[in-house]
Amino acid sequence: MAQPRTLLHSGQVFDGTGSPPAKADVLIEGDRIIDVGPGLDGDRGVDLSGCTVCPGFIDCHVHVTLSHVNMWRYLQDPASLMFYQTVRNLGLVLDAGITTARDAAGADLGTKRAVEAGLIRGPRLQIAISLISQTGGHSDGWLPSGCSLTSFAQFPGMPSPIADGTDELRKKVRELVRAGADVIKIATSGGVMSPADDPRHAHYRPEEIRAVVEEAAAAGRHVMAHAQAAEGIKNALRAGVRSIEHGVFLDDEAIGLMLDTQAFLVPTLIAAESISAITGQGGSFDAAAGKVGLIMEAQRASFRAALAAGVRIAFGTDAVGYPHGRNLEEIEIMVHEGMAPLEALKSATSVAASLLGIDDIGVIGPGRRADLAIVTGDVTDVGGLRDRVRSVWQGGAEVSKKLSDVQRAVIDDEWRAIVGRSGYLNRQM
Repeated sequence: MAQPRTLLHSGQVFDGTGSPPAKADVLIEGDRIIDVGPGLDGDRGVDLSGCTVCPGFIDCHVHVTLSHVNMWRYLQDPASLMFYQTVRNLGLVLDAGITTARDAAGADLGTKRAVEAGLIRGPRLQIAISLISQTGGHSDGWLPSGCSLTSFAQFPGMPSPIADGTDELRKKVRELVRAGADVIKIATSGGVMSPADDPRHAHYRPEEIRAVVEEAAAAGRHVMAHAQAAEGIKNALRAGVRSIEHGVFLDDEAIGLMLDTQAFLVPTLIAAESISAITGQGGSFDAAAGKVGLIMEAQRASFRAALAAGVRIAFGTDAVGYPHGRNLEEIEIMVHEGMAPLEALKSATSVAASLLGIDDIGVIGPGRRADLAIVTGDVTDVGGLRDRVRSVWQGGAEVSKKLSDVQRAVIDDEWRAIVGRSGYLNRQM
């Protein structure tokens, strides 16, 4: 028996290719789009007058198991609380119009399977599980007291992230593949939230990074690199990584390598802004305060240089310092820094799908998966985009409707509790 066909009609369609939105209908059967165009007919209709139908947005860099980055709070919380917070976080990300996400460390195979089985609401997930780091690197939570404390809790199914030397690194990749990682993540520089490193320093020697890329390729996986230092970026690119995460200190040579290798940049501009808003609030923020000030303007300058050069840029937020559900604010920042609205929207749809290697999402067209975000008004007016997500469709089913004022207040109240009287919520773009 044929499945009933759902017609989304009377709205504009942004198809994800970068073309301007145009008036069209979208016809869905089962979990697929079967036609796009004017004058279509279906078994039931959904009137989208005044709205734009977009491909479901794709966030290429999230951490759904992190609800905050205050290590002192984590020490006082029961270990299992993190899992229940993750359920809430996944739902908030989906409600924001994100129908697919790449978790860049923290989520394990059980989290991914729970979403796939429909046990919990959330975006489709690719997972890195753990961030491979050298001793004293971005995943090493060693403190001068001799204690060790990291943002990502370690539990069965999550291999330890620390490895040194090519032999250990090859084994670590194999452990992560065994644990269910879809992508391998390595830190080729220091970072901001880690206590014992510097984001300007390159980590791992070139032969170590090559070993990781080779082992990942042997298992059919790509490698994403947390890379802020210029030399760390270039070492990662020469080794064959697929994406540079953050790319804070890009120089001309690094940009040239990105163009030559066709690597992607996932800039995560909102991450530094959100961490800046919470530094000085206690917990682990004291160690980050000086470093985040060091990177903020450099990161935006690097983004502008990469954009001008034609580097492929994929949408990602690095959701660590702010409550989940604010993801689409990254698009506003990208546009503020010079990216055309249509290109920013494309980076969050078809370009992001290309990075993740998924060919049936990111574009609205016949045969594509019916993952959609319905936005009120003109989607190319990116101001306040997160507040204009009317509904979210995943696999042909409506899975989320516009957040109520109460739900949105919960997100914003949580943020105010974190940052106190910070002006972040009301920043002027």
